[in-house]
This record gives sequence, structure tokens and C-alpha cells, in this order.
Amino acid sequence: MTTDNRTVIVGEGAFQYQADDQWLKLPAGWVIEEIIGVAVDSEDKVYLFNRGDHPVIVCDPDGNVVSSWGAGEFVRPHGIWIGPDDSLYLTDDEDHTIRKYSTGGKLLMTLGESGVASDTGVEGIDYRTIKQPGGPFNLPTNVALSSNGTMFITDGYGNAQVHKFSAEGQLISSWGEPGSEPGQFNCPHGIGIDQNDRVFVADRENSRLQVFTIDGEFLEEWTDVLRPCEVFFDDIGNVYVAELGSRSGMFDWMTPDLTQPGGRLSIFDLEGNLLARIGGGENPTATGDFFAPHDVWVDSTGAVYVAEVVWSAGGKIGMVPADCPSLQKFTPVR
Repeated sequence: MTTDNRTVIVGEGAFQYQADDQWLKLPAGWVIEEIIGVAVDSEDKVYLFNRGDHPVIVCDPDGNVVSSWGAGEFVRPHGIWIGPDDSLYLTDDEDHTIRKYSTGGKLLMTLGESGVASDTGVEGIDYRTIKQPGGPFNLPTNVALSSNGTMFITDGYGNAQVHKFSAEGQLISSWGEPGSEPGQFNCPHGIGIDQNDRVFVADRENSRLQVFTIDGEFLEEWTDVLRPCEVFFDDIGNVYVAELGSRSGMFDWMTPDLTQPGGRLSIFDLEGNLLARIGGGENPTATGDFFAPHDVWVDSTGAVYVAEVVWSAGGKIGMVPADCPSLQKFTPVR
């Protein structure tokens, strides 16, 4: 990492970026607890799904707020995805629903019954207590779309399954159960679909990405990740993984491990070869480093946006200052 005034260059090889943790320019008086998800539409407008008074904030590529919507509509925002037609898919974990919206905030579809969790026997959000798969949904986490619009949803904190839905919202199939064997999950937290329609699941508490066919057949696992939260594929097949690391975002029964890396962003090719790694948590409040990466997206210029759950992952107990940034933009150095 090099610093010149406020210019911080991070990364390596072909993946070097200028990091900016002050990219977002909020209007005066606006307060955001944390930005849990980030996504970019076909015009490179940036959508920030956050826990605050303005749940969906829309920005231009320079970080200026152009609109917002969703006030009072969500219990606890958790995940965001944008489809090829620019429809937004927003996951509300504590409401047990996934909702499809237009970019202007018109509700188009709801999956799940608001406020009603499926019966998995889970106690709170302790995935260790799940007794059986319960179907959609019990604290779902994220959604991604395949090339034909099929929806794949990780379910999540209170379940241990992936659900496959048609573009029209009909449940097609589900797979998974609690555990650490192939096809089992301990907190399936994030999901992405590659250009070959392989389904990648960020199996967070097993510290791996599991790879499946479009029909849920296990193919392989990638283990060079540390508590992955989300996975994203750019247009040329690079794989971006937001990793929570071992120092923050712990469940009550966990202890931070300072001998292991903290939050980081890892970039792989489609065969799982590591191309670059940014962060690691040695200085989690520094520009270009991370405290608790939760989501990642890449725009048409190759710029990378990383959202962090700074409050719920430890800010609320003083692990980082209250003004620790919850979003960074990484602009490619060319």
C-alpha cells in the first residue's frame, strides 16, 4: 500500500486500484448505520442497500446521491442484486422475504411471507441448532440470477439451503442441509452465477466457496477464502470474493483470532487461481484496508465497490470508530 496525500494504491499486478473511502457524498443530516450491499446498473448508477432512514440510495459514478427510496419498507436489509433488465432484488433477512423492485422503487414481486419463518428448529440465528431444512425462508441472505433469469437464493442464517426459483417466482427445487460435507452448509451467506451458469455459494462458516451445477449437483469447493460473505463475477470471468475474515463479525460463541487475516477482498480466475488480494485487517480503518467486507460489485469500467457491515460486525461494541467508512470504491490504475 502506498500513500500520497489521500491517494492510496492497493492490489498487485493487473489488479491495482486507487482506493477511496470518501467516495459517497451524503446530503447534510443523512445518517447510515452501515451499507450492507452494493450493486451497479447498466448505466453505472450505484445502488446502496443500507440500514438507515434511506434504505435504497442511488448514486452517480462520482458518489453524488441522485435519489433514494424504501423508507419504512424493510425490517433488516441484507442483500442486493441487479438483473440484466436493471430490476433490483432485495433480501430482507428478518422479514424472511426477497422483493423485486424497479430501479425507481416500484414493488414488482415478493417471495416469502412477510414476517413468517419456515420451521427449521433453529434457535435465534445459531446455525448450529438447525434441526432440519425448512424450505423458503428462514433469515435468507442473498440472491443471484442465472443467464435465463432463474433466481437462486441462499437461506441463510436460520436455514442451510439454496432455493431455485423461476423468473416468475415459482419454487423449482432446494438443496442443502446443516454440516460441513459437500452440499452441506453452515451459513450459506452469498451467491453468484458464473458465465457457465455454475452456482457459487459463499458457505461462510465453513470458510469455502461451494460450486454447483445449475441443478444443484456438487462440483467442487474452493478453500482459499476466510469466511466469505459474497461472490461476484465480472464480464470477463474474474471472481471477486468479499471475505469477513477472522477478526470481526463473530457470533456470540466465537472468539476473534488475531493470528489470522481480517477482512479482505480476494480476486480469482474461473479455475480458482488467486490473482490478487487486498486488505487483511492489520489496519482495518485505513483507506484500502477492511474491517468487515459484506458485499462486492464491479461496474463496466472495472471499478470495484465494497460494502462493509461496520456496525453489526463490531462497531457497536467499539471495535472501530463510529465514523469508520462502510463503503469503498477501488478505481483501476491503468
